[in-house]
Amino acid sequence: MGNRFKKVAVLKGGISSEREVSLRSGAAIAQGLREGGYEVVEVDLVSRDVPLPADVEAVFIALHGTFGEDGGVQQLLVDRGMPYTGSNAVSCRIAFDKVLTRDRLAEHGIPVPKGEVLDSPGQRSIPVPLVVKPPCEGSSVGCHIVKEETGWDAAFRDAVSYSGRALVEEYIPGRELTVGVVAGQALPVVEIKPAAEWYDYEAKYETGETEYVVPAELDPAAVTELQAIALKTFQCLEAADFGRVDFRWSPAGIPYVLELNSIPGFTATSLLPKAAQAAGIGFSELCCRIMEMAWVK
Repeated sequence: MGNRFKKVAVLKGGISSEREVSLRSGAAIAQGLREGGYEVVEVDLVSRDVPLPADVEAVFIALHGTFGEDGGVQQLLVDRGMPYTGSNAVSCRIAFDKVLTRDRLAEHGIPVPKGEVLDSPGQRSIPVPLVVKPPCEGSSVGCHIVKEETGWDAAFRDAVSYSGRALVEEYIPGRELTVGVVAGQALPVVEIKPAAEWYDYEAKYETGETEYVVPAELDPAAVTELQAIALKTFQCLEAADFGRVDFRWSPAGIPYVLELNSIPGFTATSLLPKAAQAAGIGFSELCCRIMEMAWVK
């Protein structure tokens, strides 16, 4: 059976702090789509303008962060009547805002770490150890684990520098796990074991010292539970096509949802492609499956 679309565009780069990662994701996706028989044009966005050749039939959004995962580019494509991959503008806006995500998940009984949004450092009620982060940044940009009171002020100042406020959450010790979702299917669980304690931007993209266990070494009941929560998270946030749900699995055996990445990374070290591979879905096939789901949402 042939592809639904012949000529497609991959949007990459963008204007967020995750531009470099997006360029790599976009290049990899474009190659995967070409291998799957698509004619692909790569569009490196450097502003909120989205120039598309007239004969492009659909768009694969490979933008991370602001004007990628926040609903902005999705709304622009809807206004043009252009089919695109991933969640719609409303779902992206909720998933991109960690505070809105927490509220929505808590409403549906999905465990999230205890948290509060602060405008100034003196308002805090959560004791150390804690995690402080900007409400609307991805790839752990501006995130800090604060173990001692002496580290609080500097960490707060950095987190708040991105958006004028900070989300503070209790620190959940335990295992870092993630579950990808593609076309309504929960993929094998991935465990992330950073060499350092915190899976930060550098560990994700620069040092290569992080170990990934795919599939994670968990008993079958735990895998079933994590996959079910990932799918429920997807549904609660009204996400579509694909995404990745990040967890901390506490020593007490409670899986806390940290966030939904509506456009997760697609680089060589990225977690969704690793999980898909473990499920028998090669990289090109993964890209093509997602491309085939593009529509005007």
